[in-house]
Amino acid sequence: MVTEITRDELKQKLEHPKKFTLIDALPLEIYRQGHLPGALNMPSEQVDRLATEILPQKDNEVIVYCAGPSCHASEDVAFQLVDLGYSNVRRYVGGKQDWIDAGFPHCERWQAKSRVRARQPRKVRRRNRILCTRTLLIVILNLMSARERRINPRQVGLQHRPAPGA
Repeated sequence: MVTEITRDELKQKLEHPKKFTLIDALPLEIYRQGHLPGALNMPSEQVDRLATEILPQKDNEVIVYCAGPSCHASEDVAFQLVDLGYSNVRRYVGGKQDWIDAGFPHCERWQAKSRVRARQPRKVRRRNRILCTRTLLIVILNLMSARERRINPRQVGLQHRPAPGA
């Protein structure tokens, strides 16, 4: 079952990160132009392939969003995730447009000169970059902790030894 999440609930979750994953359901090109802090890209045509990599535990909370209320990509991805067995899927219906209109920080392509970026004061742009970097680091650390089950032999001081007779 897919439930909805409000903008304020999502903002609070991003400020106090717990175990949840934020998914941008838009195509990669649009994701690269700008996305919410800490969001990972999972377009609807790649859910089957990416879900097990990005979302290893099916009981963790997953929040999916897209461009806005008129966009249905987040709905498609959310229902595909439920069909794959994910039990805690939520959808941010307002999407990226609602988030940006509220003036909340978002990650944008640093090279691109967007109208939104040009209107923001330098201090706000710097805060957005710091928040995006911090949130991305948290996401990377969460992904790393999920993969800690596979121990690298070099991390525990074991060296590769050739097989006898080789």
